[in-house]
Amino acid sequence: MQKDAFKVYGYRWVVMLVFMFAIIMNQLLWITFAPITGNAAEFYNVTDLSIGLLSMSFMVVYIVVSIPASWVIDNYGIRVAVGIGATLTGVFGLMRGLVAENYTLVLIAQIGIAIGQPFILNAITKVAARWFPIQERATASGFGSLAIYLGIAAGMLLTPFLTLQMGIESMLLIYGIVALLSALLFIVFAREHPPTPPCPPEMDERSLVFDGLRNLLRLRDFLLLMLIFFVGLGTFNGVTTWIEDIVRPRGFSITQAGIIGGLMVGGGILGALVVPMISDHYRKRKPFMVLTLAGAILGLVGLTFSGSYAMTLVFAFILGFFLLSAGPIGFQYGAEIGFPAPEGTSNGLLLMMGQISGIVFILAMDTFKVPATGSMMPSLVGLIVLMGISLIISTRLKESTMITTGEEE
Repeated sequence: MQKDAFKVYGYRWVVMLVFMFAIIMNQLLWITFAPITGNAAEFYNVTDLSIGLLSMSFMVVYIVVSIPASWVIDNYGIRVAVGIGATLTGVFGLMRGLVAENYTLVLIAQIGIAIGQPFILNAITKVAARWFPIQERATASGFGSLAIYLGIAAGMLLTPFLTLQMGIESMLLIYGIVALLSALLFIVFAREHPPTPPCPPEMDERSLVFDGLRNLLRLRDFLLLMLIFFVGLGTFNGVTTWIEDIVRPRGFSITQAGIIGGLMVGGGILGALVVPMISDHYRKRKPFMVLTLAGAILGLVGLTFSGSYAMTLVFAFILGFFLLSAGPIGFQYGAEIGFPAPEGTSNGLLLMMGQISGIVFILAMDTFKVPATGSMMPSLVGLIVLMGISLIISTRLKESTMITTGEEE
């Protein structure tokens, strides 16, 4: 297939599929305990916060490992870097299933899986740049983000069901086996790059990692984008981690909590498919950043104040559709305005902001629960205010010149 005088290979979709499978399993293993917080706390005889730590460990580890992982991605490529991440996910995922009765060993395994996360997630824009032309890159990044959401949705929906049907130990073992399979498929089928690049050679050249890092931190629009990701990803991490605690005071069961979380991510899946494609079509990034943040605020307001299960489902879907569709557009916008900084570096910085805020938000949401009822409404109201500030910040962004001028065509 020929596109704008540069050959685009169909095998890019094989690479994308095995890459997506690795992402899905890593994220499923991250979110496993969120929809069954109460049951898991009882099973391990620990507090809710200890179960929250199983998810929060990913965020702590990410802060430490992100920059080294980006360095590996940008110096050794996606096959080596993602291969490392997928292997860690598979090996420690299986270990977690084999030691499922011991909380301490499960936490150690969870940390092992968490080390693999940045090697996989930080490569989203790198895979897009290596295999896809500029006019498909937000769409390709959208598929990478879509895989994140599919993994989280699968964890939200399957975990309560499998826990009730066969218990926590069997559920964790099944997840570990499938995670190991995803690693093997990536190692076998992934390729570093196509025979010829999908863009002019000079546009494929990137600066060294640490030079790129310095350049990114001098860019006004990238700094603003980092603030937006700090709030947006932190909100997502906080809400998904505590989804059962958020809805438990309203009388909802763990199955209903899983469905609410799953529908939120389901909305994100649809948004990640649709909105980046529209962004690519119109060659615009900023208007879609503003639109998605505004829609996310609407969904968060509804999720905060709705007492009806049906309306909670509706607003969870709205929140997911808009908040999660902002991710791939933001990642690609950051890669474009940060050029020639490496994609792994820009991607990693944005994700790191969400991990830092995720830790802060998760701890704050647990701290400010209403003692008498366990309600998290005060924290959710605080998140609404922060999302409003991020919306205002998004209106200050300048449009990406790379996408509007089509320099890589």
